[in-house]
Amino acid sequence: MYDKNLGTKQKALKINLDRRIYGSFAEIGAGQETAAIFFKAGGASGTVAKTMSAYDMTFSDAIYGTEETGRYVCESRLMKMLHKEYSLVEKRLAEKRGADSLFFAFANTVVALNYQKTNEAHGWIGLRFQLRPQGPHNDVVIHVRMLDNENVLQQQALGIIGVNLMYGCYYYYKSPETLLRSLMDDLSPERIEIDMIRFSGPDFMQVDNRLMSLHLVKNGFTDAALFGSDGGVLQPSEAFYKKHILLMRGRLRPITNVHIDMIDNGSAQFKAEPDVDPDRVRLVSELTLHNLKADDREIDEKDFLDRVDILCSLGHMVMISNFHEYYRLVAYISKLTRLKSGLLLGIPSLQDIFEESHYKSLSGGILESFATLFSRKVKLFIYPTLRKDDTIYNCENFTLPEHLRPLFQYLLLNNKIEDIRNYNRDHMRWTTDQVLARIKRNEPGWEELVPENVAQIIKDNCLFGFPCDVYHPKVVKQIHEAVGNL
Repeated sequence: MYDKNLGTKQKALKINLDRRIYGSFAEIGAGQETAAIFFKAGGASGTVAKTMSAYDMTFSDAIYGTEETGRYVCESRLMKMLHKEYSLVEKRLAEKRGADSLFFAFANTVVALNYQKTNEAHGWIGLRFQLRPQGPHNDVVIHVRMLDNENVLQQQALGIIGVNLMYGCYYYYKSPETLLRSLMDDLSPERIEIDMIRFSGPDFMQVDNRLMSLHLVKNGFTDAALFGSDGGVLQPSEAFYKKHILLMRGRLRPITNVHIDMIDNGSAQFKAEPDVDPDRVRLVSELTLHNLKADDREIDEKDFLDRVDILCSLGHMVMISNFHEYYRLVAYISKLTRLKSGLLLGIPSLQDIFEESHYKSLSGGILESFATLFSRKVKLFIYPTLRKDDTIYNCENFTLPEHLRPLFQYLLLNNKIEDIRNYNRDHMRWTTDQVLARIKRNEPGWEELVPENVAQIIKDNCLFGFPCDVYHPKVVKQIHEAVGNL
């Protein structure tokens, strides 16, 4: 049972007193803070088989192998550490105590704040562990950003989250959501950010890591989480290292031909920019928490996964974020890559960006937000709208209050905003809401308003309210499952 008031020392002591849990600690980059907590809690001889820290790169390479990228604070280094240390525990202790023990290997590779306080402090933390003696192992891996302004405080936070990870894996494994929430016990999002988590292994076969990413954002542990077109979770900084980001935001319920037209033509213009390497461009579809909610209700997790499945089927990376304002999104993107990025927007979104009421909380108002939005290496590509009189509404005839027009002209003249020049007028005749309504009524011809494979996925899986009769394979399967559970 989850007890959020259980302290770090109490957690470490409980693990120490459980004679089954036994393994090793390998910590690189900010001291051996997690192991230290177990030693200080008392009874550590019942838990700790070995602790080590190979700070020197030559020593580290000799133990775990070299990194092709030359980066030591990365997921591949962590996985090599976990594999090496867990293999040694099994090899050396299986015969002596394997029948009665739950072996583990805890590892982290981190870079804490330097003396000049000029670097970005972050790290990878993982646990490989058994839940049954002589049973298979599982992994839980997280990536963290340390936000304290003192090195010693960052070390302390690393020790705490390390203990939380171990305790959660052994005592909350039946509820991954609880395990995730418990990682922040005795901490706060102001001290540490968790922007990636991945569960793997036979005891977590039913865990959908995309939902775990959603929970990271919902719980405020991070502002954004990312996964690839294969559905696997990604750490944003690694995924976008030396890459151009081209991002489209929307409800995407579902993605329609208008979105595809926007992506195809917007991508072509972005890749043609003189300071963009087409081979380094990564397309991202962004779903905000606001866009995932319907009528201010709780997020429908199935609906979320349905949208993600469709986007991934089109080869998109998907980001979940808590960035309602575009300037906050751009500030985040600018931390992930130094290369130029692009945003694909419709005219309504551009209108929203120029809505001054959104910036009342900023002392500098709209100018302060624009200083962030347009001072970075980011360019906006604007997809037009079709007016009721069948005329095109775009940047050339964009209407604004008189006092904002010079600001808009400045952005146009300085190549910060650009119309998407090629577009399909026929696709623009249908809004996403209209397409969704036709899907729900199964009106003839709705399939022509979305990509062909998207229409097939919707029909095969009865998505977005598509009416399936009782003879539909999916409905038959659900009935059989319901009867079997009685």
